[in-house]
Amino acid sequence: MLFRLSLSNIRRSLRDYAIYFFTLIIGVSVFYVFNAIGTQAAMLRMSESQYQIIRLLESLLSGMSVFVAGVLALLIVYASRFLMKRRNREFALYMTLGMSKAKISAILLLETLIIGIGSLGVGLVLGIGLSQLSSALVANLFEADMSAYRFSVSGEAIGKTILYFAVMYLIVMLFNSVVVTKMKLITLMQSGKKSEQIKLKNPVLCIVIFLIAAAILGYAYYQIGYNPNAIDSPALFMVYTGMAFVGTFLVFWSVSGMMLRILKAAKGIYHRGLNCFTFRQISSKVNTMVFSMTIICMMMLITICTLSSAFSIRNSLNRNLKTYCAADCELSLLQVSIDENGEETYVAADLSEVPGLDLTGIIGDSVQLSTYFDPGLTMETALGIYAAEAKELYPMLFYDNQEEIIRVSDYNALSRLYGREELTVESDEYILLCDYPNQRALFDTALASGSTERTIFGRTLHARYDKCQDGFVDLCAQAINMGIFVVADDVVDADSAYLTRLIGNYTGETAEEKEAQEKELLARIEQAQNDLNAAHPDEYYLGAETKIQLYESAVGLGAVVTFLGLYIGIVFLIACGAILALKELSESVDSIGRYEMLRKIGAEESAINGSLFVQTGIFFLLPLLLGALHSVFGMKFATYILNEMGTERVGASILSTVLMILVIYGGYFLVTYLCGKGIIKGRS
Repeated sequence: MLFRLSLSNIRRSLRDYAIYFFTLIIGVSVFYVFNAIGTQAAMLRMSESQYQIIRLLESLLSGMSVFVAGVLALLIVYASRFLMKRRNREFALYMTLGMSKAKISAILLLETLIIGIGSLGVGLVLGIGLSQLSSALVANLFEADMSAYRFSVSGEAIGKTILYFAVMYLIVMLFNSVVVTKMKLITLMQSGKKSEQIKLKNPVLCIVIFLIAAAILGYAYYQIGYNPNAIDSPALFMVYTGMAFVGTFLVFWSVSGMMLRILKAAKGIYHRGLNCFTFRQISSKVNTMVFSMTIICMMMLITICTLSSAFSIRNSLNRNLKTYCAADCELSLLQVSIDENGEETYVAADLSEVPGLDLTGIIGDSVQLSTYFDPGLTMETALGIYAAEAKELYPMLFYDNQEEIIRVSDYNALSRLYGREELTVESDEYILLCDYPNQRALFDTALASGSTERTIFGRTLHARYDKCQDGFVDLCAQAINMGIFVVADDVVDADSAYLTRLIGNYTGETAEEKEAQEKELLARIEQAQNDLNAAHPDEYYLGAETKIQLYESAVGLGAVVTFLGLYIGIVFLIACGAILALKELSESVDSIGRYEMLRKIGAEESAINGSLFVQTGIFFLLPLLLGALHSVFGMKFATYILNEMGTERVGASILSTVLMILVIYGGYFLVTYLCGKGIIKGRS
């Protein structure tokens, strides 16, 4: 009998369970998808290093799943509170008819089991389907071969999902049992009859608090968005984040107190249609949700910044690899010499003279070049008259570091190999190459100051251009050139060479041939370094950087950041939407009598539904708008950090984030409105 009653209750209250089901199903499917990444990747053709990255990603996602499970558990408990409140009159009827609290607990236990099994089943089916799509994402991120892919189901991910959600449901069962034991018949019978009074706050105090909040947020915005160089420690960043939290709380507190008074003052709007009812409902909700809205707003900030940054890093890495990794490999040789004072000096050595390093048949087209140091050309002298101001603005930079110098003939030979534009420079000129965004801005300011003469190897040269030119020497995954001076060949002192590079392409044509040649090259380099160490301990350093290594490292970083960002972002969006939805539906339950009164006084059903739509829309929109405002300045700081990493063009990533918010957050809004409309049609 109890089982049939439980099934009947679920069928009868299906509209009330919609948000609960929606949250559980999304939670289960997301949980499965991210824990099945390893199984999906196993179906793809990847290199061993890529598999190692996947294993690292699995470990990180597994650890993150504990946090996700905690968030979802809180949401489930929060949802259970709503469902219990919705059914107070039902429980009162059971107790009036003589049903014991133990049997009521048994009914709730059975309902939780049925809902749990149902949501797990639907969520897992949805998750298994979505995980097949995630395989395409993994393949795209790692540029893997999907020819060997086949439909797969992760038993481990299913087991982990069932285990975590079983624990969550157990917590809900215990919570429901505690609630039932504390039920009192008189309280249940009077639920919904108590009229909530809106306490109007002192308007002057609200204005003062709002101005204080605006000042706090303005200061935090400025420091995070426009003065990021002053944030020199994580602790200071947390201080400004804390200020943003306090400011957000005070904004919602003051606005909740001023909102109704301001709207009442606009009599033409306030007394139009059902606006007086609508605005009072909104004011009541915001008044009781100040802290929750603050949390939701900050979670929105984290979601937007996390997702946008993750997408930006991934997109930039893929784009930058094609630009800055323009050859197959780069070998470098550094010889260390000890002078009479015991100080280390660097001397260029010829790679072709390294014993045992035979590159025949491995490297075809190549360029060997040296870079040079002039002890008098440091970052400070390179900045000229702007150096003093730069030191005040950016005291953490290393102004004593020597700047690299390269001959124009060497750079042009490398440019031909890279397929880039060659440079022309006269004997009394120099060109400053720099593509690292923040450093480039510094040098551009110095060159634009009007004083462009620099002394290089005892000769006074002037800048050919009044700003830095794009260019680089080393193979890399992003823009990291901090500055290279290109000068005429006759300017350079040949004895000042400190590092020799050989940059070239493999002779192989196919990917398989290049991978085999790279293995052979790295083996020969390792053997050559061992021979150098035996003959000249701690004197020669032979290294290699390859396109394959850079691609795998960069793509792996992009994949890890993207998946972690997606996991956190989606879960936070679910949390934000679910909290607001459950609060809105709870308010709808409490307001059933008010909507019945509106019908009795002649309000049309379309006007009532319109009022509910406006209430729900504003309720969802308020934390989103303030969170979006926070994100404008949060993303300015994130952009500064991303630029430090050589990552740019965040705009497209923000668009992807907005679309994701519209789908998940907008989905919760739509489901909430439809469920709320069903609730206010009348008592069941």
